Amino acid sequence: MKTRLIPNSSRGTFPRRDLRVAVAVVAMFVVPLLTARAQNNAAAISGLQDGKASPASEDSSNLSRPARVLDPAKIRAECVQGRRTICGRILKVLPDGLVVESGYTSLLRPPLDKSWLVPGTVQAAREPNLVEGNEPGCVCVGLVFLSDIPKSRLAKPKPYDYVVMQAYPAGQYTYTSVATMQRTVRRFAATLQTAILINGDAAGIKPSMMIPPREPSAAAANRN
Repeated sequence: MKTRLIPNSSRGTFPRRDLRVAVAVVAMFVVPLLTARAQNNAAAISGLQDGKASPASEDSSNLSRPARVLDPAKIRAECVQGRRTICGRILKVLPDGLVVESGYTSLLRPPLDKSWLVPGTVQAAREPNLVEGNEPGCVCVGLVFLSDIPKSRLAKPKPYDYVVMQAYPAGQYTYTSVATMQRTVRRFAATLQTAILINGDAAGIKPSMMIPPREPSAAAANRN
């Protein structure tokens, strides 16, 4: 029985054909994937050049940082929980409020606690070792900015006068202390509504969502 020999040219035909088919199949899947990645990278670079974050970078940041719930009721509760007693000396009178060094607990004695503004001629001292608590209404300690103060022709606050009042947290405030030196301190508002609006604005909530609709009066209800 004779053995048939396959020529050398025929031996390489099938492996070469199979190789070409395999390369074609791989190209069908790999080329579109590389093209898509190149387009995404180009879009990301274009977004950074324009000063805008790409969708991919925004998605990754959202996964790493939990979104804050924009709840007006929660903001109001935080303002009420964080209210403090501001009792201290006025250091600066600014167009939109007062810079106050709080912690003068001696101002809480009668009859000084009957007015929110106390003349600077009154004898008062700051507690040197006073530590601020966490409970609502506790004495505020340190330098703060107080806004939304009462408007009165008779009560005109001046530097080195004293302030005694309850106030609500309203973020932070930056002012120029000496020459061009700027300082950032805690901000408080004298009214709850103003504090809610300031915190709501910082959270991206429209003012119309923060203020509840006014209920109709009894007379209006009867007319309807």
